[in-house]
Amino acid sequence: MSCSQNRFQKVLIANRGEVACRIMRTCQRLGIKTVAVYSEADRSSPFVQLADESICIGPAPATQSYLNIDAILSAVAQSGADAVHPGYGFLSENFKFAESLSAIGVAYVGPNAKSMRLLGDKIEGKRIASSAGIKCVPGYDGEIDDISGALKIADDIGYPIMIKASAGGGGKGMRIVRNSSELLGALNLSRQEAKSNFGDDRVLFERALQSSRHVEIQVLCDHHGNAFHLHARDCSIQRRNQKLIEEAPGALFSSFPSLCEKICEVAVLLAKSAGYDSAGTVEFLMDAENPQNFYFLEMNTRLQVEHPVTECITGIDIVHQMLRIAKGHPLLYKQTEKDIPRRGWAVECRICAEDPHRALGTPTLGQLTTYKEPTNLPGIRCDSDATEGSHLSIFYDPLVSKLIAYGCSRDAVLKLMARALDIFVIRGIKTNIPLLRDVLFDPGFLYGSYTIRHLDIIYPNGFQGAKLSQHELNLMISTGAVVHLKALLRNFSNSRQLTDRTIKINIAVESKFSTTPDEITKINVTPRDGHFEVQLPSSSSTLRIPDNFRLSDSLIQSETNGPIFQLCERNHVGDVCLQYRGEAFWLRIRSEKALQALNTIGIKSLKAADKTWPLHSYTGGSGLITIRAPLPGLVTSINVTAGQSIAEGEEVCVLEAMKMRNCLHAPQPGTVKSVRMKEGQTVSEGDVILEIE
Repeated sequence: MSCSQNRFQKVLIANRGEVACRIMRTCQRLGIKTVAVYSEADRSSPFVQLADESICIGPAPATQSYLNIDAILSAVAQSGADAVHPGYGFLSENFKFAESLSAIGVAYVGPNAKSMRLLGDKIEGKRIASSAGIKCVPGYDGEIDDISGALKIADDIGYPIMIKASAGGGGKGMRIVRNSSELLGALNLSRQEAKSNFGDDRVLFERALQSSRHVEIQVLCDHHGNAFHLHARDCSIQRRNQKLIEEAPGALFSSFPSLCEKICEVAVLLAKSAGYDSAGTVEFLMDAENPQNFYFLEMNTRLQVEHPVTECITGIDIVHQMLRIAKGHPLLYKQTEKDIPRRGWAVECRICAEDPHRALGTPTLGQLTTYKEPTNLPGIRCDSDATEGSHLSIFYDPLVSKLIAYGCSRDAVLKLMARALDIFVIRGIKTNIPLLRDVLFDPGFLYGSYTIRHLDIIYPNGFQGAKLSQHELNLMISTGAVVHLKALLRNFSNSRQLTDRTIKINIAVESKFSTTPDEITKINVTPRDGHFEVQLPSSSSTLRIPDNFRLSDSLIQSETNGPIFQLCERNHVGDVCLQYRGEAFWLRIRSEKALQALNTIGIKSLKAADKTWPLHSYTGGSGLITIRAPLPGLVTSINVTAGQSIAEGEEVCVLEAMKMRNCLHAPQPGTVKSVRMKEGQTVSEGDVILEIE
C-alpha cells in the first residue's frame, strides 16, 4: 500500500475558530489537504485563510450554516474531501451527520454512528453506564415532555437540579434550578439554547451535586478492539457551568493514585461496552469529601476543548490518532508507562471575550486592535483563531484563545501561566484574564482543595478585581511616574541636563474597584544613568526602575524578575494606563504646579468621569424604569406589550449573545409604557429595550 493510501487526501473541517485551526495544523503536518467551511460572518477569519480551500455554507446564525447538514454535505461534494472532522460543538455529536457522510462514502473522523447515538446522547449514555454497573449522577434519564411532568420529576429528584442539553455540552443548555418557581423559565431557556447550539432541544434532569470535583478521562479506541486511556484531567474551575481552567493530571489524583487508576479503568470499560472507536472523554463527578464516591456524568464522543493539556503530558497528538483510527489503522500504543508516559504537568486557561466583573463573565464584543500571544515563553502553547483586526461576533462562542502552560511540576506551571497571562497583549475588548490571573494564586486552588463551586465561594459578591500588595502598588506608581517623565524628557533638546535632578510628581491611582480614587500620592523621581530612582512616602527604601524600555513598548518590567506591566495608553495631560494582572489602572499624574492650579479653581480630585449603564436604570423623578441591554446581542423574544401590567420579577425579554441566552426581568411591578425593540433586532450594550412606569 502506498504512503498516500495510508492517509486521507483531503479533510473538510465542519467547524470554525480555534478548533478548525488546531485540526488543520495536524493535517498539514501530515501532508493532508484541508477544506474550511465558513459562514458569511467568518469570511475573513484566520481559519479560512489557513485552509487549502474554503467554501461558504450560509449566513451567520449557526442554524443556517454550521448546523446545516445539507449545506455541509454539499461542500463535501464540491471539494471532493474524503473525510470530515467535526471538531467540537455544532454537529460533533450528531449521529445523523455521521450516517449522512457514511451514505456518500466519506469517512467521519470520530466514532461510529451507533456508539455516538448510544454515548453521545446524554440520556442514552446514562442508560449504557447503568447497564455496565457504573454509578451515575442521580436523576431522570428519560425525556422531559411537559411542565407538569417536569415539576414532578424535579420534586422526585430533589432540588437543586441541573437541566442539561441531551445532545451537547460546553455549558450550553445547562441551568441550575433551586426551586420549582425557577423551573419553567430555566427549562425554556435550556431548550432554546440546546436547539440553537446543537439542533436538538431535548434536555434531561440531574441532581446538582455542588460539593464535587469534575474530573474526566481521555480515552482512545480503534476498530480492532484496542482501547486505552491517556490519564485524567481536572476541570472543576468553572463559571456558568462552563470550564475555565483545566489541568492534567489533576491535583486530587496526586494524593490518590490508585483512585486515578480505578476511574481510568471504568472509563475504558464504558467505551468498550458501547463499541466505541475514536477519541472520547468520559466525565465524572467525585465527592470532594470522599473521592472514592464518584459518579458517571456523561461521555463526550468527540475531541474535547481541553485536549491540549493531555497532549502536553503524554506527547501524543490526539487529532493525529483520530485520523489514523478513522482510516482503519490500529492503535500503536499499549496501556504501559513506556507507550503512554505521564510527564510533568499542564494547565489550560480559556481566555474569553467577557467582562469578569459582571456575573463572573458577561460576554463582550468588539475588534482586536492589538493581539500578541506570549508564545516566546518556553513551555507555552496557544491555540486560537485570533489576530489583530479580528471581530468578535454575537453569533458564536466568546472563546478568544486557549493558553496552555506545561512543565515539570504544578507549582512551576502555575508560575509560568501567570507570567504568560501578564504578557498576553489583547486590546480592543475586555477579557477574563483578570479573573484567571486571580484564581491561579487563590489559596484553595494552589493547594488543590476546590470544588465546582469554587468561584462562587471565593467571589460571593462577584469578582472585585485584583488585590495588590503595597509593594506591587508602589512598583506600579513608580513605573507610571517613570513613563510620564520619559515622555516629558523626550521634549527636551538635551535631557541629560535633568540627570540627577529630583522632580516632584503627584499621582492618583484609579481602577474599576478603587477604594480611594481621590487619594493623591506625592513622590520624588530622580533620573540617573540607566535607571530612575523613585522615593515614595509609603516606602522606606528607594525603588530603582530600569530605563530599558521605549514609550512604544507594550511591556515594562519594573525590576529584575519582578512584575511586568503593560503600557496600554497615555495622553498629553499626564494620564498613564498600566495593566497589571489583567486589570487596567489609570494613573492620573500631575506636577506640583498643575495640582496647585487645579486646587485654585476648586478641583480636588484627579478622577476621570466614567460612563456606565446599569441593567435597570431609573430615570427622572416619576418612577419611570428603563430596561437597557446589559450586553450586545440579539433580541430573541419580547414577552410584553405596551400597556400591559407586569409583576415584579416577570420575564420581559430574552437576549442571545455568544450562544448564551439571558433573561431580563422587571425589577418591580408596573405598566409597560413603551417597547423600543423588536424580536430579531440586534442591540448594543446600553440600548433601551423597553420602559416601565
